[in-house]
Amino acid sequence: MGRKERRAREQKRENYATKHSAQQRKNTLIAVGVLAVIASIVVYAGYLFVNMDQSTAPGGPENAGALGSDHAHAAISVRIFGDTFDFSAPAYQIKSSWIHFEGRDGSTVHKHATGVTLGYLFETLALGLDDQCFVFQDGREFCTNEDYSLKFFYNGNQVQDIRDIEIMEDDRILISYGGETPEEIEGQLIELENQPLIK
Repeated sequence: MGRKERRAREQKRENYATKHSAQQRKNTLIAVGVLAVIASIVVYAGYLFVNMDQSTAPGGPENAGALGSDHAHAAISVRIFGDTFDFSAPAYQIKSSWIHFEGRDGSTVHKHATGVTLGYLFETLALGLDDQCFVFQDGREFCTNEDYSLKFFYNGNQVQDIRDIEIMEDDRILISYGGETPEEIEGQLIELENQPLIK
């Protein structure tokens, strides 16, 4: 009887070892297959990223160059009835990689690609701007009427519109709404000229 029991136990151990070994091989094959699929996905995603045309990356403006194709800074001041609009608030910081305000500064525009206009900057900030009106995110509108006007100045010269302007290094942009006298506008332009660029 002792021999039969021993053989039965040995047989049981062999069966268990065989089943356990088969299960381990199966688990190993599954793990290798999963890792191979993951590696394939990573390699393919890396290939797409390296060969991606950055000018058509999500969020990019039409006709813009690749990110890094330009790096320019411009001083800007938006005045509503003489009060300076604050672009340093978090709601206006780095809303696009192509053109933005950054570093809690609201006075320097940073442009990182060719072909990017000021109109695109204001679109990314959800601020309405055309040649007649400046519209806040909450819907308040400041439009040219018989009492007040929206005025644009680019490098000291009054222009009809700034939306199509592509900034260059050290440009100066003033948007002023109200009933300012020529002397008050001159004062705003002098302040803008003395405004340091934060690079």
